[in-house]
Amino acid sequence: MSSDPDDAELIARSLDGDQDAFVEVVRRHEAAVGAYLARRVGRDSAEDLLGEVWVAAFKSRAKYDRAFSDARPWLIGVAHNTIRRHWRSRPAEEPVADMSIVASGWDPWAAVDSRVDGESVLRRALALLGPQQREIVTLVAWEDLTVAEAGRVLGMPSGTARRRLHEARMALRNAPGMVELLTDHNAMKGAS
Repeated sequence: MSSDPDDAELIARSLDGDQDAFVEVVRRHEAAVGAYLARRVGRDSAEDLLGEVWVAAFKSRAKYDRAFSDARPWLIGVAHNTIRRHWRSRPAEEPVADMSIVASGWDPWAAVDSRVDGESVLRRALALLGPQQREIVTLVAWEDLTVAEAGRVLGMPSGTARRRLHEARMALRNAPGMVELLTDHNAMKGAS
């Protein structure tokens, strides 16, 4: 019984000329990278940027540290840099998309009011964080990366990433409205 090769092995094979190897890496991580992009730039822009991410990853695959068997953090790092280039290339007068439309679609239940209120509180709390704190929180919470993997994405040592995450959590905990939001959330979890 043979096991599937890990991402590092597939990237090595692609460098040795196996044309299908990198396609397999893309297949494994396309949904996660696409979701990362969509949460940050909206679905339409994400679809445009996803191709750029794969081209950039393919071109830079020789620099991939094969000590890491999972390429997802590296690919999210490539996506992160692609987004930064995208934002820098936008004309100054072009407004940034309203990120509230990125959230899930229409909700027909009455609970939508409290959900919208909660999302607003959370969005305002996240906006109060510094860019690196906000990014480390979202990489850990939304992208399900470990703190060390999130640090790799952002190019910082894992100790620095842990400190930034701790600072972000403390700032979120103390942000206006968060205590009530967390209390309401915990009460709802206890009722179910």
